Parts: sequence; C-alpha cells; structure tokens
Amino acid sequence: MGSSKLHQNDANCVWVDGPIIVGAGPSGLATSACLTQQGVPSLILEKSDCLASLWQLRTYDRLKLHLPKQFCELPLLGFPHNFPKYPTQHQFISYLESYAGHFSIQPRFNQAVQSADYDHILGFWRVKTQDSEYISRWLITATGENAEPVIPDIPGINKFNGSVVHTSSYKSGSEFKNQRVLVIGCGNSGMEVSLDLCRYNAIPHMVVRNTVHVLPREMFGFSTFGIAMALIKWFPLWLVDKFLLLVANFILGNTDQVGLRRPKTGPIELKNVTGKTPVLDVGALSQIKSGEIKVMEGVKEITGNGAKFMDGREKEIDSIILATGYKSNVPTWLKGCDFFNKDGMPKTPFPNGWKAEKGLYTVGFTRRGLLGTASDAVKIARDIARQWRPNDSCSNSHVILLKET
Repeated sequence: MGSSKLHQNDANCVWVDGPIIVGAGPSGLATSACLTQQGVPSLILEKSDCLASLWQLRTYDRLKLHLPKQFCELPLLGFPHNFPKYPTQHQFISYLESYAGHFSIQPRFNQAVQSADYDHILGFWRVKTQDSEYISRWLITATGENAEPVIPDIPGINKFNGSVVHTSSYKSGSEFKNQRVLVIGCGNSGMEVSLDLCRYNAIPHMVVRNTVHVLPREMFGFSTFGIAMALIKWFPLWLVDKFLLLVANFILGNTDQVGLRRPKTGPIELKNVTGKTPVLDVGALSQIKSGEIKVMEGVKEITGNGAKFMDGREKEIDSIILATGYKSNVPTWLKGCDFFNKDGMPKTPFPNGWKAEKGLYTVGFTRRGLLGTASDAVKIARDIARQWRPNDSCSNSHVILLKET
C-alpha cells in the first residue's frame, strides 16, 4: 500500500509514495486512517506479526480499559454500540482489527526498524529493516511511550532462586497459586496484578517506593476521568485537582494510613508534568485495607529466597513480578535527531510535540493516552495533506542518486 520498487535491480530498496509509519499500534492505525481520509497513502512497518502487539502479546487476561470507551476511540470510527462502558482487552483488540479492515490498512509485519536516518542530500528519510530499505519524504514515529518493558536494576535480583517476570509476560494469577509474590510497582498494573493474585490465594507483597495518587474509577456513578475532563473546561486545574482529592478522600478514606502516601502535586497536574498516571481503583484498595495485599516499602536487596526492605524487614518470597512499566524505544533506532530526549520523548511539550523538522512527526507521545493519540493523528494527517501531491513519486534522477550513495 502506497509503495513502489525504486529500481528493478535494487529489490531491497522501496520508495514509499506517502509517509512511512513506524508501529502498528493504535497510534499508527489512527494516523494511517486519517491520512487515508485525506487521500494520502501510507506504509506501516511493524516489528511483530500482528496489530497492536502490546495489547495482543503483553497484557494480562483480566485487563479492561481503565477509562470509559468514549475516551479511547480512534478518529473516524467509534466502538460498536454493544460494547460495555469499559471494554475488555479482547474487545479492544477486535475493535482495532475492524478499524484496520474498515480503512484497508495493511501493515508490513515482521519489519523491525533498525535505523531511520534523514538523507540531507536528497531530502528523504531512509528507514532500514532487517531485509529492506524504505525511502520517503515523511517519517511518522508511532512506537509510543510503551514500546519496551522497563527492567530495573535491583541489587541481588540475579541471585533469586524463584521466577522473575515483568507484567508484559504476566497472564493470570493461576500461575502463582498459594505463592508469596513480590510485586514491584504500585501503578495501575501493580495494583491490578496484586488484586488478580488474591483471587488465586497468592499472597501479594506490593512494593510502594514513591508517593501515588489513588482515585476511585467512578464518582457518583460517573467516570472520574470524565468528571475531570468536564470540569477542566470551566475551572483552573488546581481547583479541579482539589475537588478530585476531596471526593477521593470521602469515598476511599485517607490512603496514607495504608502506606499509600499522596504526592503534594495534584493528580492531573502530576500527569501533565511527569506523565505519572493516577491509579484508578478497581478493588485493590479494599484488599490492602483488609491485609490481603501487603504494602511494603522500597526493596533494599533481593536474596536467594526473599527480599530485604528499606525499613529493615525481611520476607521470604516465591516469585517476583516487575510492575515497572514501559518506555519509549525511539533513541535505539532514530538516528541523528535531537527532537527526542534521552528517554525517547519529544522535547517539545504537549500540544505541539507532534511535529518536528524535515518531515518527521510523532504520534502517541503526549502522556494523554488514546485521546492524545487521536488529537495527534488528525493534526499530522492535515499537515501532510497540505504538502501532498498525487503522483509525487521518485524520479529517475533520484533513482540514480540513490544507486550511487
């Protein structure tokens, strides 16, 4: 789709008429669909063998969207009406597959991008995978904030005799029946995995190293996120944060008393500034209060059969689950570009981080979930459509130049 061979004798060199999009997750699909609507072809390169590999290969069985479906739709095509308010992982994947089908999006699978360089002489992007080089005027990075698992360097973890898994490999608590499990991390994944472990008679010990905001998923029958989005249109951010915390304390009680200390910065401001998402409680808090989930301070070191903690306590542990999140992988393959910082996030803050220079665009790096993705995708498609000329393809002189370089 949107590509043609550069030269008959150069089978591994592919000229792409429209943009090259790296990544076939929600961000890549949304951008491709918006481009299609504008009459611009595109080519998605995807390193795995399926759409939305994070959702298909790296999520646990009981995962549901944490936000109501209207905040998770991609542009131009909503969820089916019969989907519940909080779609399951499988429902979300089926939505993405039907989305790709609706817009005739056909990514090239098993194409792991090894490098992407801007050719200053020709004014093109050269994108190399393990078996081809793709060339285009535009490059869209859609690998997102959650491309690679974060594996922290914890002293002694290599000595541990039990199993150590990242949540990207965790499927269900059934694998940990009756075990003492150390869950490192207390974000949405850490909380939800701990809750899942309880259902299989495991004993989760959840490590809470830093402060964390826990909010009820719903307030007065409405989504907390929806309430926040509505209020922020009318009131200053600090006031909305104050309201959310007031109601959260009323519904959940003082979380400090169970070892979950709140940050001084409000939940929305913290999310905007650092990208740290508040935990939306789906039942873990009551298990913490009842002692089913044990809250632990930071880990000092891992031993052969357990862990030592910062407060001096020691515990015997059977397994460790790293609920330590994900990170961007852009610095590993995008070369010669200072638009991204060392963490692989755009240096330009939201809402202007979607466009760089020389035909480079980014989608899915807003720290604002699928709403941010949808907003980026629409802007990128409009911007490229303004530059697009049909039959804008590689002339013979370009072919010769490319053959010589």
